[in-house]
Amino acid sequence: MGFKESFTRGAITALTNVLISTMPKKLFNSQANSNKFMLTGNDKFTQTAGEKWTCGFGKAKYTPDLNDGNTYYIAGYDSNNPAKSILDDLYARAIYLDDNRGDGGVIFCALDCVGISRHDINDIKMLALESGKLGKMKSINISATHTHAGIDTQGLWGEKIYKCGKNEKFMANLKKQAAKAIVEAYESRKDGKLYMGYVETEDLQADVRTPVTYDKNLTRFRFSPNDKSGDIYVVNFASHAELLGTTTKVSADFPAYLIKEIEENVPKAEAVFFNGAIGGMISAKEIKKVYRNQIDCEEYMKGFGRELGKIALAIENETEIKPILNIKSKGIRIVADNTVLILARYLKVLNNDIGRTEKRNKACIYSEVGYAELGEKDVAMFLIPGELFPELYNGEFLTEENSAHHRKASYKKVLKDMTDCKHKFVIGLCNDELGYILAENDFLVNEAMPYIEKARDDMDRDHYEETNSTGFNTAGTILDETEELIRSAK
Repeated sequence: MGFKESFTRGAITALTNVLISTMPKKLFNSQANSNKFMLTGNDKFTQTAGEKWTCGFGKAKYTPDLNDGNTYYIAGYDSNNPAKSILDDLYARAIYLDDNRGDGGVIFCALDCVGISRHDINDIKMLALESGKLGKMKSINISATHTHAGIDTQGLWGEKIYKCGKNEKFMANLKKQAAKAIVEAYESRKDGKLYMGYVETEDLQADVRTPVTYDKNLTRFRFSPNDKSGDIYVVNFASHAELLGTTTKVSADFPAYLIKEIEENVPKAEAVFFNGAIGGMISAKEIKKVYRNQIDCEEYMKGFGRELGKIALAIENETEIKPILNIKSKGIRIVADNTVLILARYLKVLNNDIGRTEKRNKACIYSEVGYAELGEKDVAMFLIPGELFPELYNGEFLTEENSAHHRKASYKKVLKDMTDCKHKFVIGLCNDELGYILAENDFLVNEAMPYIEKARDDMDRDHYEETNSTGFNTAGTILDETEELIRSAK
């Protein structure tokens, strides 16, 4: 690094340290307060089965009225991109699941949005829990489908880089409707049987950053109620929901059409989609053509979703899952090295829960990780608060020769090695959005303008994702905390 670059970086660091140490107290939260609405789940996991499964489904629409005089910014690609029309609606979809062992039920809720902070998720949990309409609950988990054609729910896509792009009226309605979907899922609960199946898809995904690795599995759960009132489908698959490219049309992107394919072909069925480990960058096969606007993006997006729906319906290897649901969550603290993120929090563009570290000139983000098992070690689910690079799940890291820092990744365990369950997958962007979660041996920031300008390594590879990450140590913290969480449940 030359003198100019060194001086610039030092000045940015010094300015950030001063900023953090002098920020008003009202911008900071305590970890205890941030964890207030986190239900921790089972203290210890057991293999004792309940009498039966009970499941319910709820959904609520929160598509904005674009003719109400407000401006609603599309989130995911360009900033200052107001929505002009509606292609399809945005929903909160929730399922309630209880193994009837007496320790309470679990909610999994998916929102059609690019990402949502834990602070806003806590507002949803508060509304649901304080409604007085839920029975005994041991866990509530809310994730984003990561559509790049939804309304800004993070604040990063407004008119100006220093102005929050969220619309307060829209956010209030989103929270209200999400809580409504959660309550409906509980109130519509019925007894029945739960089945799980999966298939390895072929030639559907792409990874536009090395290492090229991703989870090809599409996992499907199907709850069949005893009264034959309609099956509930849950689908997990890893792909950025960004197939409309830069658009002014509001859309839930391909997850909406995956769900439509299921619901239109199975009488009385309901469905919900949860995204997987997508940071890396995992997307649909033709994503580069989408970026370059070389294809009909709308047609491609709809077709991709419909194809995934057909694949989900065609699964034949499903097995019945015994009524055993173990789940546990843990609050974590992540040191935030990203100076731009801290500045955005100072300007109230973002609203993630932050605190000061012991040194007071460093900021940290309060978030959470979770882990769940279903059946007799049949299924493991890792609940991850951001866009996880798949190599942190499967261990397929870049080699010493090919990584930006020319060293091997050094972690005690990757996610898949933390459990002996038969089938495993990630639910990403769950209970928070921390941006990209990258392996440390390939984490490279610009020397002069860290987290502001993207870096290029000595192999001339672009390191854009680092600019949208909380920092170098995020992945290690998440892996270590998840391992400790799983170990504590044994």
